[in-house]
Amino acid sequence: MTITVGDRVPQTKFVKMTEQGPEQVESEDYFKGRKVALFSVPGAFTPTCSAKHLPGFIEKESELKAKGVDEIACTAVNDAFVMGAWSKAAGADDKVTMLADGNGNFAHAVGLEMDGSAFGMGTRGQRFSMLVNDGVVEQLNVEMPGEFRVSSAEHMLEQM
Repeated sequence: MTITVGDRVPQTKFVKMTEQGPEQVESEDYFKGRKVALFSVPGAFTPTCSAKHLPGFIEKESELKAKGVDEIACTAVNDAFVMGAWSKAAGADDKVTMLADGNGNFAHAVGLEMDGSAFGMGTRGQRFSMLVNDGVVEQLNVEMPGEFRVSSAEHMLEQM
């Protein structure tokens, strides 16, 4: 079942890269008591994700925070090492927190998996964005396959 506006974010684990190495992050703890602009991409370093999706959230960081967002986070079915390298390559380190969903547990728990087997990618998370306030989904924007419109930082800002 796909998560909807008003639902609590399910309890799963992410992994984020720190200077000390990979660190497990409990979703319940991560979203508790704050507003997070979370977006999901099918994969780090992939064309649309690298050219448009991540850069849009980096560019709109101050505008999102001015609207009450405490943190911006990106998730993908990639490992923490890849997400960490992508963050450095994109200049996202101090602007977007990378939450690796290496086994796709979060994508599965929110019902937003996709089959990327035709592209050699296996099971991934769909492209989407959500605004999460104290663990509850306030906005959910899921892209149609192959599109990039409603999950953008610009669209999220228009809805706030």
